Amino acid sequence: MFKTALHATVAATALFATGTAYADVTVYTAGPEKLIADLAAGFTAETGIKVEFFQATTGKVMARIEAEAANPVVDVLISASWDTATDFAERGWLVPYTSPNAAMVPDFLKTDTAVAQGVAALAIAWNPNSGTPRPAEWADLAKPEYKDLVNLPDPAQSGSAFELVAALSADGDMSMFESLAANGAIVAGANADALNPVLQGAKAAVFGAVDYISLNGKAKGESIEVIFPSSGTVIAPRPVMIMEWSDNQDEAKAFVDYMLSDAGQAIVAKQNLMPARTDVAADRPLIGDLKILPIDAATVYGKRAETLESFAKTFGK
Repeated sequence: MFKTALHATVAATALFATGTAYADVTVYTAGPEKLIADLAAGFTAETGIKVEFFQATTGKVMARIEAEAANPVVDVLISASWDTATDFAERGWLVPYTSPNAAMVPDFLKTDTAVAQGVAALAIAWNPNSGTPRPAEWADLAKPEYKDLVNLPDPAQSGSAFELVAALSADGDMSMFESLAANGAIVAGANADALNPVLQGAKAAVFGAVDYISLNGKAKGESIEVIFPSSGTVIAPRPVMIMEWSDNQDEAKAFVDYMLSDAGQAIVAKQNLMPARTDVAADRPLIGDLKILPIDAATVYGKRAETLESFAKTFGK
């Protein structure tokens, strides 16, 4: 672990030894603002390289990249969906890079052109003050006790919610979602739109909440409990990519090294995400503690339009 903690410093020292001037590195991220702010501050303190960052929803980040197509600005992209890494790699937009600090990242969380910053999982977010019984399984939220009291994130707006819908509707079986719709469950926009009414007490639970957002709320004293059904859930790795058009690839690689260093992964864990590295502790359930539902990404995303259409019809959208 001592060696991995030094890799970012060693990389930066090697850069400085060339005597070249350093450009800022620009990072676009769909993650929490506190996370990128702390990573940027830690990286700058360790290397002297400044970080300019843009933090927003996945949709807004992708829209900005598209708008800047003629004059790209972003050096490093952190997405909330692994599908972005797959898509961008197929387009030839990514630089192959394997950080020396990625040795303890499991193979399924890294490729030649992307590596997970951290991992979220989807869960039931339940308000214990809602007057409803504590749910244990996804199907519990379709019971009469939860009539008109459940929100779902829209899978058309949330990649992780889409993957949960796909995993729970294998072979096109929408029966669970039909039961939820019949029980008055509402599709409430993006992840925060689904969670906020539960935090405020207007709803009892979110079906498919992004865990770290709810865990952060609980840490701040919100009335919320995060429940991982034993029947299984899906995870949402957050891929980090270096863009092929970047003029600051050395600085970008140094940033990735820092993000995967002991210090960088501790910052990830502090935001209640699972660290990508298996040797970094976190005060939350980790991948090995959860039953992960299998997802064949090529098949699932190949049927994305069909799945979203069936889901929308189920909820009368």
